[in-house]
Amino acid sequence: MRQRCHVRRRSAGPSADPLRSDIVSEDDQQRQRTYTWADPAPTSAANRDMHGLDFLRGLIDGSIPHHPTSRTLGFTVTDAGEGFAEVTLEPQEFHANAVGSIHGGVLATLFDTAMGFSVSSTLEPGVGYTTLDLQVRYLRPVQAGKGVIRVQGFCEHTGRRTATARGEAR
Repeated sequence: MRQRCHVRRRSAGPSADPLRSDIVSEDDQQRQRTYTWADPAPTSAANRDMHGLDFLRGLIDGSIPHHPTSRTLGFTVTDAGEGFAEVTLEPQEFHANAVGSIHGGVLATLFDTAMGFSVSSTLEPGVGYTTLDLQVRYLRPVQAGKGVIRVQGFCEHTGRRTATARGEAR
């Protein structure tokens, strides 16, 4: 496994980034987030027992609860069609990494979900799937407070044993 990083030079002096301020007291830096999730078993059963596109429509209309990962990170499935799925996320402060942008793992999770669901939308009841490989290329940082991120997955091929999909973020 390899990792390539873009290196960007910072100017000297206090950072203008609110996540890296040296002026804030320790008490002001404390945050708390509470959330709930449903038992994942009914969601998993619906995913297994329904046509993939019907399952996604159930997530969208709320008749099927979103899985715990989506509740933890705060994203939802917002659109779906045959071979297509879209998940959206409003990036928040708690998604930030050590340099103040949204953590790449959060974005990779959005891609994995959108592309996986695009494949799922092509599958008949009883046919499962899992990610075999995921490659994400980051072109620019994502910041909290800059609007909703839409990640779209497009199923390019569904075979008997493997499927391929691509994703785009907007």
